[in-house]
Amino acid sequence: MQLNHYNTSFSKKTFPITLVCDNVTNAPNIGSLFRIADAFGIEKLIFCGSDIPFGRKMTKTSRATEKVVKYEICENILNVIASLKKENYSIISLEITDTSKALHSYQFKKDKPLALVIGDENFGVSEDILKLSDAVIHIDMFGQNSSMNVVQAANICLYEMTKQLVKTSNS
Repeated sequence: MQLNHYNTSFSKKTFPITLVCDNVTNAPNIGSLFRIADAFGIEKLIFCGSDIPFGRKMTKTSRATEKVVKYEICENILNVIASLKKENYSIISLEITDTSKALHSYQFKKDKPLALVIGDENFGVSEDILKLSDAVIHIDMFGQNSSMNVVQAANICLYEMTKQLVKTSNS
């Protein structure tokens, strides 16, 4: 029998992860980010930018998860990163660079909260934020393309992060 959200046995859990969105402005992507934030039990979403659409297109994709996931909208991402650093967050950007480390081999710190920064749909994480990051990680890709949708990339990364954090708490 196929299970649904009324009869699954998943235990609720919240992880010390904040997802910071650097100018993600596509409404369906924002809705999907709410859904994965809920699915992976992350602490909070922070949307950074001057034009974050919160309309019908976003709520259609979010399937009401915007009502249960903590979130903030802040115009200036530099202020957000500075504040998270003061709160002892490890700042990890998801971007392909000449020095980024592969997600599958990266060990996430378990002794401090994590902030995962994802970037603009067209331009990725800004250079200023990459310089402020404690680590820059990428997803190995084996096709011709060198990028993927920001939500799909966040899904893959959050899966690996929570998998590592669950393993640690169960050991």
